[in-house]
Amino acid sequence: MSATRGLVLLCLVGVAWCQRAEQLLAQNPCSSKTTCSDCMRTPTCAWCFQPSFKEPRCFNPAMEGGTGGCDEAYIFNPDNQRSIDPMYNRELSRAHGRGMSASSYEESQSSMSGSFGAGGAAGAAGAAGAAGGLVQVKPQRVKLQLRMNQMQKLDVAYSQAQDYPVDLYYLMDLSRSMKNDKEKLSTLGSLLSSTMRNITSNFRLGFGSFVDKLVMPYVSTVPKNLISPCDGCAAPYGFKNQMALSMDTETFDDAVARADVSGNLDAPEGGFDAIMQAIVCKQQIGWRDQVRRLLVFSTDAGFHYAGDGKLGGIVQPNDGECHMEDDSYTHSTLQDYPSISQINLKAREHSINVIFAVTKEQISVYEELSKHIEGSSSGVLSEDSSNVVDLVRDQYNKISSSVEMKDNSSNAVQIVYYSSCLGDKNNVIQTNKCDGLKVGDVVQFTAEITLKECPADPREWRQQFQIHPVGISESLLVELDMLCDCPCEHKGHHAYDDSPSVCNGFGISACGVCLCDPGRFGKACECSAQGGGASAEQERGCRPLNSTTGPLCSNRGTCFCGQCECNKMDDPSMVISGPYCECDNFTCDMNKGLMCSGPDHGLCACGKCECTDEYSGPACQCLKSQEPCRSPENGKICNGNGKCVCGKCVCNVNDDQKYSGTFCEKCPACTGKCKEYKDCVLCEVHKRGPMFDMEAPPGLECGNCSLNPVIEEGKIEANETRGEYLCSFYDDEDCLYVYVYSYSYTQHLNVRAQKDRDCPPKVFILGIVLGVIAAIVLVGLALLMLWKMVTTIHDRREFARFEKERMMAKWDTGENPIYKQATSTFKNPTYAGK
Repeated sequence: MSATRGLVLLCLVGVAWCQRAEQLLAQNPCSSKTTCSDCMRTPTCAWCFQPSFKEPRCFNPAMEGGTGGCDEAYIFNPDNQRSIDPMYNRELSRAHGRGMSASSYEESQSSMSGSFGAGGAAGAAGAAGAAGGLVQVKPQRVKLQLRMNQMQKLDVAYSQAQDYPVDLYYLMDLSRSMKNDKEKLSTLGSLLSSTMRNITSNFRLGFGSFVDKLVMPYVSTVPKNLISPCDGCAAPYGFKNQMALSMDTETFDDAVARADVSGNLDAPEGGFDAIMQAIVCKQQIGWRDQVRRLLVFSTDAGFHYAGDGKLGGIVQPNDGECHMEDDSYTHSTLQDYPSISQINLKAREHSINVIFAVTKEQISVYEELSKHIEGSSSGVLSEDSSNVVDLVRDQYNKISSSVEMKDNSSNAVQIVYYSSCLGDKNNVIQTNKCDGLKVGDVVQFTAEITLKECPADPREWRQQFQIHPVGISESLLVELDMLCDCPCEHKGHHAYDDSPSVCNGFGISACGVCLCDPGRFGKACECSAQGGGASAEQERGCRPLNSTTGPLCSNRGTCFCGQCECNKMDDPSMVISGPYCECDNFTCDMNKGLMCSGPDHGLCACGKCECTDEYSGPACQCLKSQEPCRSPENGKICNGNGKCVCGKCVCNVNDDQKYSGTFCEKCPACTGKCKEYKDCVLCEVHKRGPMFDMEAPPGLECGNCSLNPVIEEGKIEANETRGEYLCSFYDDEDCLYVYVYSYSYTQHLNVRAQKDRDCPPKVFILGIVLGVIAAIVLVGLALLMLWKMVTTIHDRREFARFEKERMMAKWDTGENPIYKQATSTFKNPTYAGK
């Protein structure tokens, strides 16, 4: 009997120990990783490649004493690294002199092109300081080494340089309806140039025009109409570069004057073809590097976009390349119109700000279009384009006073931007855009860069991407090395051995473990996929931490040659995994019927929710950001009266103050500063209280009180919309006095007080006492009189009854009424004595 109890107890202890081991494995995802690569892709994990190491090689240093029992010389645990070469950390050009001539600027651009070749704008920007150019982004180049899901912060500074060069290309619709606009524009070139030169001394201007594709139904293909579609009209065309960018204003006026209007059939124009060529034909248009590039698009009509070309039999998609010969677009009849996304992509790649200058009838369409093209804006053009100078100046100021940070990182990288813009540096919010900037203002952005996944192709583990302000040709070039594997998994490392003597000749030894050939598995590749069964020794590998007790494969799989083959669930989306089948993706905490609150919040991994960067909590139900708790009134988190928990305010509650409301803005029991002002209000308004001194000179009866309240007749109430607080107190006479206080925008205190106090009516105590005594006496007398009256009536009734009975009594005088004889005589009335 005792032996049976001991066996049962041993089994229970074994089951409990195994459950505890599985629990530890679920809490520590490191221990389930069997290769160094998998270990490196798990945050906070380190790998031990020490020979003959018996413990799990992948461990969490924070949970296992720092080394996990491994010699430090054999631990591989790289951290994120960031390095900036001083050569690419040039200071911002915040106060560059206005004396930089166009020729010296061109020389600096040539110098940069010669130094970097085809390195692109980012490379040129990185050496801007070296080449004597302007620097608006700091730093210019950074090297990063990142592990998966370990965030790295990177500070990026931006400042608009003074006298920054501007290239402005005016692209105009020259269909017949724009004839008056063309004539007006030909006289505004000098004014436009002089206006822009007030902004920058290095300004260049260019001009191009467009009509539409030379096929039906866009233009008439009748031969004579192809020569002149209307009276005084030139032959139609797709796009022409009338004048490359130049500092010569007179050339611009002449180019506009020489350009003839033409005609087409349908209302929309071929403006997208012209925009695409004006953007990508850098050499023909004359775009410079490291300048602010503006493309002003002027029209009074709508636009054709991708797909419209098939109406004219053109089905070949637009390739986004330059097709210009003799300053004319050659593929107008060969390629379809570009799509909006293509325009956006090319405008972003070439850092061009598109300004849509359109008539009032078309402004709503182009305002919607500008939302889909980075760095673009729109403005209303007058009927004859007379306001184009003011429009360009205003739109330029609008563009230059705002900065928006973007990047072209791959899907494997996640970047989140934070900044305080021009506000308090301690008040940082999640944003990639700041407005209201002036020349010389420095805006600091913090980019939180996280490697979300390692690409399947190892050649993609080294990438480059740019972080750049929208519409600016300068950028920060980030050279990223992804730490997705270990050096000991490559030839040449002392922990790498591919000789036939290791792993039973069926694999290689890397980082202390065997990487088996296909069809082989086991710690030493001793098992074959065609084999079966498992020895007692091999079964040890199917239990957590090589234990000799407990279920094999957590009772959720089959032990095969020392390794677990986990059970398959009926639902393919439900997976059991882990070296001991201890993990799954379907037993995590749920919230609102969704596991880990849904895939947008987190994913279930090894029985535990792995939340995205925006959420936390056991079920990823808590929003990390405190923005939902920020009060719209003052910008404070929960108005300073609570804490933000899971994206909601948990308000402070104590004996004196109990806050409530969405932002803890309500506190019915709070007095605020009522107590602070009550004595002064009582003194200044009602001339009484502890602050009132009757012997003081006039005007000084209330000492230091200087509230100067506004005294109002009648009952007063607080106006919550004006931020007023109602206060009421009782004085020493039990009179209620009421007032309200508020603060103006300049934090000036305003007090309104009720003129009259609400006092209780006076009570005459002596009269009440005498009245009570008199009432008691009177009640007593009344009771006595009532008692006397009742007894008198009762006696009189008894006496009357007595008299009545006495009168009715008939006494026999011959007999003694008291004495009764012993005999009685009765007479029969029938016989009457006969």
